[in-house]
Amino acid sequence: MTVFGAPRILIVRLSAIGDVIHGMPVACALRRHWPGAQLAWVVEGRNGDLLEGHPAVDRLIRVPRKWLKSPSQVAKLRRQLRQHAFDLAIDLQGLTKSAVAARLSGAPRRIGFGGHDGRELSRVLNNDLVEPAATHVVDRNLELLRPLGIGPGKVEFQVPNLSDAEQRIEHYLASAKLTDRFAIINPGAGWPSKLWEPDRFAEVACHLGTQHRLTTVVVWAGNRELHMAEQILAGSETHAVLAPSTSLAELASLCRRATLFVGCDTGPMHLSAAVGTRTIGLFGPVPYERNGPYGPGCLAIQKARLEGGSRQRRNATNATMLAIGSDDVIAACDQLLDQTPDQASQVA
Repeated sequence: MTVFGAPRILIVRLSAIGDVIHGMPVACALRRHWPGAQLAWVVEGRNGDLLEGHPAVDRLIRVPRKWLKSPSQVAKLRRQLRQHAFDLAIDLQGLTKSAVAARLSGAPRRIGFGGHDGRELSRVLNNDLVEPAATHVVDRNLELLRPLGIGPGKVEFQVPNLSDAEQRIEHYLASAKLTDRFAIINPGAGWPSKLWEPDRFAEVACHLGTQHRLTTVVVWAGNRELHMAEQILAGSETHAVLAPSTSLAELASLCRRATLFVGCDTGPMHLSAAVGTRTIGLFGPVPYERNGPYGPGCLAIQKARLEGGSRQRRNATNATMLAIGSDDVIAACDQLLDQTPDQASQVA
């Protein structure tokens, strides 16, 4: 099948926040290649919040989590997708559920991952398989465009900049008297094995305040992270302040204004990198080479890692994270703050 003109394309990346961010360059590359294409994206729940208003995405199709276990939800999604008569579906996730969504679309051509990235039944349900050769997940996603004749080019995320979110963050920064330079610390992570210690984050905040005159805004989501944030504030010797509860759009706006972001391997860390903020990511159970913050002005710190599958890494302790010392993070902060963004590079 040859694709030309103004094709109707479905992108499938159902979860999670960081992975949705990593898929944005695919949408941007498709839009550059086919300015008149109709681009839709199917995503689960709030994982799609950052796609609202994305300049490369014409239509956002949301499905609830665990939709594949509900025959009525499967039938509903099929009806939604079939009305758009897609020419092409691109499965960025490589799982049974994402490949099912691509198949439900009725698209005759369904590009997905071959090899180890094509997991479960995805290699059976997709019919144009690509075995990526790149290392980082952003570059691996972009390799799925190779069968379409779309080669390597400028990597863009184009995270939406929503005016309401901008206004709310401007109001917060003014009320907190943070109209100049500031840093962000995000202590949370999706897996317990990816967590660093609040007292170590507090040491970093103290250093940023005393050596770089940067107040640190501690961001959080949910009660567990709020408790961690409060611990950081208590140990920061007044060099840190608490962020308000933020939506993803508001967090993007806050990150755009920050001088530096420090956090564990989680969605907000990838969001910071995507909006162009200098970003330090702390890595333990998963390899930074594949999942680290992407782009100039980003550093990844990793002192140990785990072998094995995702379940083993998820259920492990945070011992690999604790191999990272406060001095390691402080040195990375100094390195980034003393360089222009294009001088920085990934470090292990």
